Amino acid sequence: MATIHVDVVSAEENIFSGEARFVALPGESGELGILPRHTPLITRIKPGAVRIERANADGSAGEEEFVFVAGGILEVQPNRVTVLADTAIRGRDLDEAKATEAKKLAEEAMRNAKNEIDLAMAQSEFAAMAAQIAAIQKFRKK
Repeated sequence: MATIHVDVVSAEENIFSGEARFVALPGESGELGILPRHTPLITRIKPGAVRIERANADGSAGEEEFVFVAGGILEVQPNRVTVLADTAIRGRDLDEAKATEAKKLAEEAMRNAKNEIDLAMAQSEFAAMAAQIAAIQKFRKK
């Protein structure tokens, strides 16, 4: 089976780079599935889990890799997928206790917001932490 090269990068580091058979991620308008030779596409992505079905050297299905992204941009070319994430964390590095605590802090910030800007920032943080917790739970089921 054909493969597609996948790069997931954040401002801090290169999170994943390798060959894959399939990539699924949360697009702005819904879940996206990317296979080799996909039509070119550029879109924003929402906070959530990027699921990468790795390819073995012979092109057969390998292990799955999960990466949490807190939003960003997706570029798809027929032979390459690039995820430019605001924040990206490998699935194995996610910490549910920290995410839950950050979600609680965001809820408190929403209740105590003094203006619309503070409220919008708190809502954004809350959404990112809720998505991170969902990604953790999805990752742990594997």
